[in-house]
Order: sequence, then structure tokens, then C-alpha cells
Amino acid sequence: MAGLSRREILTAGVALLVVPGCNQPSDSPSSPNSSSNAPAGDAGSSAKLSGDIKIDGSSTVFPITEAVAEEFRTPQPHVKVTVGVSGTGGGFKKFGAGEIDISDASRPIKDTEIELAKKNGVEFIELPVAYDALSIVVHPENDWAQDITVAELKKIWEPSAQGKVTKWSQVRAGWPETPLKLYGPGTDSGTFDYFTSAIVGEEKASRGDYTASEDDNMLVQGVSRDKGGLGYFGLAYLLENEGKLKALPVNDEDSANGDGPQAPTVEGVQAGTYQPLARPIFIYVSKKAVERPEIKEFVRFYLQKAPELVKEVGYVPLQPDVYQLALSRFDSGTTGSMFEKHGSQVGVKLDELMKASSETK
Repeated sequence: MAGLSRREILTAGVALLVVPGCNQPSDSPSSPNSSSNAPAGDAGSSAKLSGDIKIDGSSTVFPITEAVAEEFRTPQPHVKVTVGVSGTGGGFKKFGAGEIDISDASRPIKDTEIELAKKNGVEFIELPVAYDALSIVVHPENDWAQDITVAELKKIWEPSAQGKVTKWSQVRAGWPETPLKLYGPGTDSGTFDYFTSAIVGEEKASRGDYTASEDDNMLVQGVSRDKGGLGYFGLAYLLENEGKLKALPVNDEDSANGDGPQAPTVEGVQAGTYQPLARPIFIYVSKKAVERPEIKEFVRFYLQKAPELVKEVGYVPLQPDVYQLALSRFDSGTTGSMFEKHGSQVGVKLDELMKASSETK
């Protein structure tokens, strides 16, 4: 693995990874110092813990969670963290059934998923961990498309486009007759839910004649091998594959979000100009699981290390006060969703939402 970045190592195989600590001595050093932007407190306890932590869900959140799990090995070598990737929806099914301790999610939990959890006696703590920028990507040899508008994306992806919008020339005048081949997340993906809501205007409203996968690496491979390809997925997978893909700046034609087409960048997300495709991403923690000390320690470690690790794997850190609010939400055991009855919200301001949620509890 010499010479590889953390993102290259982490995204090399996302089907199922286990981060055991069996080869570490019992006197492993304590946790590395947390980022200066991290919440107050120690990133890791001096007590040595053991046990298994089961995590599944979003491929978008996977690189962050796996980076945290890897770092957690140092202070807690005897805790085994298993991180699976079955998509946000697939993760919530397992979470609601009580099969896993933590669910990675690239969108807020839905009412139907909340009902499943209630049916099985699963209470949860909802914690934002980062911002993501959904990236519109094409093949690097695509020399005709330099940007794309939200209206053009809707023309491509809305249900009525199925079997009809099949060439680039049908999207914008002057683009070639090259066949348009589409790649995107499957229907269990939170990225799919958010994209369809933000672009088409209705969650899950999408044409079905495209290559779909819950594994973003498969989408990367598809677009990178197809000159007429176009796809969308999280920012980390774009940054990990520089040279294999070309990102298209997106123009939502709203001057309040920036002047002209906006590229999917950390700076654009932080400035609020990459709209409507910037969004928060989450982990959901079983309240019952938090009774186990290894779970409690892992989640606190996650929130404390997130500011540096989120950036390292290619996402956008939350504001420091939002991480502090998340840590307070976790320590107080605040359950339920801030988004219940509302779902994903384009352009949501997490600090305001979390403060309002804490005041109503």
C-alpha cells in the first residue's frame, strides 16, 4: 500500500471491510490529538475496550466511517469495527431491524424507516458528520460539455426522458449526436433520493434506463470507460479519480448561489454557492447500542476526529459549532430526526435546524 493516499486505500474495496485490532499490543498509544476544530474533550479514553461494532449503509459516507474506524484502532485495538455498504436504504432496513449498531446515511431517515425502527423498538440518535457535493461527471475526452444547467439535468433524468433523450445533441444545441449513456446510484441510495428531489423536483422520480449501482466505484468505472457517459455521485469519489473523470460545473441560474456555473469544490460548498447539489450526510446510532462502552467511545471519537478525517477523504467538514451541537446531541441522548415529516431539504442550515430541534426536546 506504499505511496497510496488514504482515500485510495479506503475506496479500493467497499463491499465489506473489517477493522480488527487483534494484532495491536494491549499498551497501544492513546488517541492522536484531535483537530483544532474538534469539539472539546479527549478523542479517546484511556480505558481499553473490546467488542464488535456493526455499521452498514451509504457508500458516500463509507470513506469517512472507514477512516474513523482505522484511526480508532490505535486507542482501542481490541474493538472490531465492521463497515458494510448496502446503500442508505439498505442500511436503514438493517438498522430498523436491529441488525446493526450504526447506519451510514447520505440523506435523512424517512418516515417509513422511522416506523420500522419503532416497530422493532429501535430508538436512534441522528448525527450529521459532513457536507457532500454531488458531482456531475463525464469522460475526460468529452470536449463538448464544459458545464451543465439544472434544467438540462432535469431534461436528462426526469421520467419522461426514458427512451427519448438518448443523445447529447438532445440536451443542448451544438452538442454532438454521440449516444448519451447514464450512470447513477440505485434506488436504495440516499444520493438517488436527494438528486431526484433537487433536480427533478420529486424524490425517486427518475428515468430507469441507466446503469445503476449502490457502489460508487462501479459508477466511476462506467463513466471513465464510456466517452458518451454521464453520471453523478459524491465528491470524494471524484477527487479520488482525478484524471479518470471530468466534473461539469452546474449552473442553477440563480445569482444568489453564485455567478454562473459552479464547480463541485470544498470552497463552493462552504460558501453556499454549489446549489442545489450540496447536502449534509449522517450517521444514525442505536440508543440501545450506546449502552455498550465501545459504541459510546467510538461515536465520541468519530465526532472529535471528523473535522480532519472528513477533509482528508475528500468531503467538506461541518462548521465547528455544528460538530459541538452534534456532540451535545449525542451526550444528551437526544433521539428522533430533525427532518421528520420533512425529509431532505435543499440548502438546509444545520446549525439553525439543530438548535431548533434541541429547543423542542
